[in-house]
Amino acid sequence: MRITISGKNIELTEGLKQAVEEKLSKLEKFFKPDTDVYVTLSVEKDRQKIEVTIPAKGHVIRSEQVSNDMYVSIDLVEEVIERQLRKYRTKISAKKYAPAIFQDDFVEADDAEDEEIKIVRTKRFGMKPMYPEDACIQMELSGHDFFVFRNAENDEVNVVYKRKGHTYGLIEPEC
Repeated sequence: MRITISGKNIELTEGLKQAVEEKLSKLEKFFKPDTDVYVTLSVEKDRQKIEVTIPAKGHVIRSEQVSNDMYVSIDLVEEVIERQLRKYRTKISAKKYAPAIFQDDFVEADDAEDEEIKIVRTKRFGMKPMYPEDACIQMELSGHDFFVFRNAENDEVNVVYKRKGHTYGLIEPEC
């Protein structure tokens, strides 16, 4: 794996780099050697955050962990990614992502932890065009963490969502 480490508001010491590489090297059993892994370490007040992003053939494997100690965050992020990969192993191999970045041993292994994804409810609703700010208001009124709407500015389906820190995000399709 090719690990690229960057920092925001933090000095990247050799100790931190070594801790990240040592912890993430445990993921080598899942990925092929030419897989790119992007790591960003950041500090905001008392929050020590690590973000790991692994592009995977049209999808992204990602984990973000925050604690008051960067080394704890580093430990947590590796565990979360490993758990995600084990949980979705059958989906990964069924969708043919395997040839791109995953080790054959990982994809072919049979694991009792694999869980089936089940959709238990479907909702249908009309989408009238509205502006993102109006969609945020509608989301708040509905009590949800996200809201799907047709953007009045470009007539595309978008999603607004709540972010940490009482802010909002907007997801737009990339054409």
